[in-house]
Amino acid sequence: MAASIGVRKPSIKVAALCGSIRRASYNRGLLRSANQICADSIPGMHIEYVEIDALPFLNTDLELAGTYPTVVEAFRQKILEADSVLFASPEYNYSVTGPLKNAIDWASRPPNVWADKPAAIVSAGGGFGGGRSQYHLRQIGVYLDLHFINKPEVFVNAFNPPGRFDSNGNLVDAEIKENLKELLLSLQAFTLRLQSC
Repeated sequence: MAASIGVRKPSIKVAALCGSIRRASYNRGLLRSANQICADSIPGMHIEYVEIDALPFLNTDLELAGTYPTVVEAFRQKILEADSVLFASPEYNYSVTGPLKNAIDWASRPPNVWADKPAAIVSAGGGFGGGRSQYHLRQIGVYLDLHFINKPEVFVNAFNPPGRFDSNGNLVDAEIKENLKELLLSLQAFTLRLQSC
């Protein structure tokens, strides 16, 4: 009997954005953990963290003859080149953060580089674990033409029980890491499905 030959999945490039610009942010910690999970156990899926803190406030006066400031152009290009997007969205006042909304708005300027991309969201915070920001981001995604996976959902209460993150904001909870892996596998499968259409 001939040995079966494994089918290798195409490579998927994921742009990862964090709504918090704080260095020890738990949401950044979720993205670091996601990156490590991909490197260790999801072949063909690569996460690139995309910084948003240097972006100027959206101001159409900065648009000159159809071009954008250099830092905005570089950011837009990273989103354009990604196969899918992973958002880490903390919750500020029941919504997404100012820095994340600013980044979203810059990338939505013509041509909208979010359009038709698969996406997923994770969040860490108190209470509902950032769930309200996730649902608001999903609403924003309707206009952007982003295609969010529906399940699994990953909301992390960062404070109860304590000890899920270390003092540097790194995720140390094994169960949440497993939930994160399931979300990444779902994003991978959804991305491949959309690419095959």
